[in-house]
Amino acid sequence: MSSERESFEPTPIIRQFATILRPDDAEPPVLARNVRESVHQWFTELQSEKELEQVNLKPRRTCIMGGPPGCGKTTLGHHLAARQGLPVVVVDMASLVSKWLGESGRNIRDLFRDLFAQIETQADLCVLFLDEFDAVGIKRMSNGSGADNERNAIVVTILQQIDRFSGTLLAATNRPDDIDPAIWRRFGVHLDIGIPDDDCRYAIIARYLSPLTLPEEAIDKLVKFTAGATPALLRQLMEGVRRDLVLAPKFKRDTSALAVFRRVITSVRPHADMTIPELWGDRKALDEVSKIAWPPEWPSGRGTGE
Repeated sequence: MSSERESFEPTPIIRQFATILRPDDAEPPVLARNVRESVHQWFTELQSEKELEQVNLKPRRTCIMGGPPGCGKTTLGHHLAARQGLPVVVVDMASLVSKWLGESGRNIRDLFRDLFAQIETQADLCVLFLDEFDAVGIKRMSNGSGADNERNAIVVTILQQIDRFSGTLLAATNRPDDIDPAIWRRFGVHLDIGIPDDDCRYAIIARYLSPLTLPEEAIDKLVKFTAGATPALLRQLMEGVRRDLVLAPKFKRDTSALAVFRRVITSVRPHADMTIPELWGDRKALDEVSKIAWPPEWPSGRGTGE
């Protein structure tokens, strides 16, 4: 595996328009059971090419992931690539388009062709991940305007590049309903990465509180009052708690649960378009959280501020 990782050589245009995430930096995502099972089956499928040939099938190598921002789509893509010992080449499609804002659609289409072509030469040595895919994959329109014609032409180019690409291709979108139907059909696997349920939130909270620990009952209370939170928000919340517990003593601030969580939720908030969890929207929830077993246990018995 190490030789595969070392042999991938991003060209200048790949470096200009993509971010390379290495396998060693990946972490396993926390997924709902049905999504986790689908991902496991697909990964097994990718490793079962010879067996599938016996029934005239090939492994599906294209997957589109839908879900709200911050739900772990990039984390999952990185993990899937890492499981194969490969780097993931992340192209932010919205940024790609914005770089050419005001330029002709032809320039954008040429860039897509060049980028895909250069990644294709090493398609077996990486996984291609198209983030913010709705920036280019949006449904085609037939109003006859110049802007619509340019957008439709870009969609056709994307369709052609997906058909030609021989490697593993992932795409992520916050707006799956807006994706052009023809593009949607090009993806063999469709995953809905939604808001984490209670079990997922428990695992995420415990992961990002670590190396500090709290009793199960305390984490259960946090799970209750963070319903609707994305994994990204939960990570910010628990990293904020750890950070505050380290820094607050330096400023001689109160390190009670109420004080810590009040400071953290003031500086870390969900986006206005997202569901507002009770911890942020209900003072009673904050009061309940303030009653949990506190402070967290530090590794090797180390205490807050020591």
